[in-house]
Amino acid sequence: MHRSVPERNEATSPTDNGPTPEAARRHPTLFRAIRRRRNPPLRRSDITVTDERAVKRAVKAASLGNAMEWFDFGIYAYLAGTIGRVFFPSGNETVQLLSSFATFAVAFLVRPLGGMVFGPMGDKIGRKKVLALTMILMAIGTAAIGLLPSYAAVGFWAPLLLILFRLLQGFSTGGEYGGASTFIAEYAPDRRRGYFGSFLELGTLAGYTGAATLVVALTAWLGSDTMDAWGWRIPFLVAGPLGIVGIYLRLKLDDTPAYLKLGEGNVRASEAANQVETTARGDLAKIFRQHWRPLVLCIALVGAYNITDYMLLSYMPTYLSDELHYKESHGLLILVATMVVLMLIINQVGKLNDRFGRKPLLMTGMLGFLVLSAPAFVLVRQGSLLAVSAGMLMLGLSLVCLLGTMSAALPAMFPTSVRYGSLSVGYNLSASLFGGTTPLVITALIGATGSDMMPAYYAMAAALVGVIAVALMKETAQQPLEGSPPSVQTDEEAAEMVHAQAPTPRF
Repeated sequence: MHRSVPERNEATSPTDNGPTPEAARRHPTLFRAIRRRRNPPLRRSDITVTDERAVKRAVKAASLGNAMEWFDFGIYAYLAGTIGRVFFPSGNETVQLLSSFATFAVAFLVRPLGGMVFGPMGDKIGRKKVLALTMILMAIGTAAIGLLPSYAAVGFWAPLLLILFRLLQGFSTGGEYGGASTFIAEYAPDRRRGYFGSFLELGTLAGYTGAATLVVALTAWLGSDTMDAWGWRIPFLVAGPLGIVGIYLRLKLDDTPAYLKLGEGNVRASEAANQVETTARGDLAKIFRQHWRPLVLCIALVGAYNITDYMLLSYMPTYLSDELHYKESHGLLILVATMVVLMLIINQVGKLNDRFGRKPLLMTGMLGFLVLSAPAFVLVRQGSLLAVSAGMLMLGLSLVCLLGTMSAALPAMFPTSVRYGSLSVGYNLSASLFGGTTPLVITALIGATGSDMMPAYYAMAAALVGVIAVALMKETAQQPLEGSPPSVQTDEEAAEMVHAQAPTPRF
């Protein structure tokens, strides 16, 4: 039977996605040439060989900033009861606590705004400059809270000033996590991005642990009355010197190799290096228009992660003291012990997700919260030291699977040209909606229902969303970041990568 088919269709499939098997057999040399033109072999100059000392300096600077951020937020969460008594009118203790948590949450309202300002700025002027700026603002906001007058001294000006500086904290934090995780991800070699990324969340745990330890020590030393009078100021004022150290470390660094490669307008990387963009960096419109799919996925992942994170690391001491009538210091000590265990194993989680992939570790953490939250809170409600510790450790082991993996998984969702901006927008929109509101929502739910199992149910609902999001995401372990050249540890690895793509001689 005679068929009349246009010539170009002989070489392509009906969907125009590639050659038909028949055409490929008839013209093997032609199609080999086409494939090589579309995917040219890597040249040695396309591959970034990392400097291990520079990587470690970058990890240290980014992790310290993250530790400071969560030290600041941890202080506020662990002093929530004291803050309520100092800055809000006396009366109903539940109302004071809700007011304190509402002020905690208000900082998250401006985090998306900070992300929208600092994120694209980091894609335009560089990662390190913006990270230094966000740390300066965070240090100012935190230290200023430590100097504020109380409600008894100036009346309603006290909570208004507290809200003002919480807004400054939230605004500066909007550029912190997206920038810090981008910074480490772009410095780290592809095969060890999970391991180095886990140090960022080691900083999170260190910040929380430092805050909780300082609050416990001060409460034991000064007593509750003195803490209410002036002792609460000390943890906030400590943030000033920490901020100066962090700023110094960050300003000493060079910008990331991936960002510098992106800005080399006069050096064009090969197409095999994933077509690094040298045009103007992406703005917000480009992020929402061209990258909305990974943005939505990022928001879902971060929402599930933040709810479980804040439920355990921020809200749990308040739950133990308010619902189970533990002394505030006792609840904090149990949390500190739990976080120390997590700090000891989080880097191993980073190594595991480098070896087995991001998705298996993230799915383990989400399923852990989905299945174990209710049993964990049943244990916590028993009230004994052993039962409470076991319940918190169950939740902590689920959380560490997320902590040790998320900082490597999230930056890989976006291309280099818009990575800082996209991640800052997605992360902070989600943190604003779900993370910072977690203590407030759980406290309100317990008040409305009378059920002290509400934290478990809330975490389970978040984990269910997280399971779906993890199932939909792409695996990115041991792969180059989108829009960046491959990154390896040694010249030998780079040579092997080039050699592996060399054509096999034919005789």
